[in-house]
Amino acid sequence: MTGLPSGGKTTLATMLSAELSAQGRRVEHLDGDELRTHLTRDLGFSRQDRDENVRRVGWVARLLARHGVIAIGALVSPYRAARDEIRAAAPDFIEVWVKASLDECIRRDVKGLYKRALAGDVPHFTGVSDPYEPPLHPEVVVETDRQSPAEAVATILAAMAARGYADDVAVGHGKERRHG
Repeated sequence: MTGLPSGGKTTLATMLSAELSAQGRRVEHLDGDELRTHLTRDLGFSRQDRDENVRRVGWVARLLARHGVIAIGALVSPYRAARDEIRAAAPDFIEVWVKASLDECIRRDVKGLYKRALAGDVPHFTGVSDPYEPPLHPEVVVETDRQSPAEAVATILAAMAARGYADDVAVGHGKERRHG
């Protein structure tokens, strides 16, 4: 999942993970904030560091997928080239653009990061002082300023089913499948 900060990625990833888990799927939610606390804490927010962050998370996701675990990455992942690199390395990759307007993301910002970024206190902040490159051809687009979280998760599950990754799960049959 990619999108602006405060766009709803973590909320949707948490809900999707819970739904897939409840239906008997092995799933891991790779949250960008948590990963930056543990796996990628040595990285900053330069373009090079952000790309390396995405590469590392992509590598972990591929390891999980090899073992039948659906990996749900919820990252800003602002640069298209880094996402495309992961897509090329992971055949089961589904790009979900969690789309929300900048105004809506600012309104939702519980951490106050947009306010600080707009004041110039947070350098390289995606959507303010650093660009966000929207996906050109995402498999799924959810518009979190127009869809409820439940509607967005249903949209993602339908896309997974259409690709054969969770067709049995999405309709509730509970059969185990080995796609990532």
